[in-house]
Amino acid sequence: MEIIKTDEAFRTTIASKEPITVAVFKATWCKDCHFIEPFMPDIEQKYAGRIRFVEVDRDDLPELCGELNILGIPSFIAFQDSRELVRFVNKLRKSREEIEQFLDRALQVAEVLDQSK
Repeated sequence: MEIIKTDEAFRTTIASKEPITVAVFKATWCKDCHFIEPFMPDIEQKYAGRIRFVEVDRDDLPELCGELNILGIPSFIAFQDSRELVRFVNKLRKSREEIEQFLDRALQVAEVLDQSK
């Protein structure tokens, strides 16, 4: 997973139209963030070519996280063409199944938006 270190890099990354970009907001001290680490590579592989995953450390970009209203971590936001499609943001631990449901929903939203153009 690509690690985003600057606000500019984040904005450039989410401007991509294809594939969808999912930003995963984490922190090194977050136990729930470490909980998802073992299965995230498998999820990335499963969605390869359809979703690009990037990681943002909440402590590295606090202003951006404030702007995006990231209150709990890990949090996931799907973007396409600089617009937010859908988010999975709360303070609870996330399971693999919940993350995959979120990713499937993000793909569905992107498809609907593409059809409406």
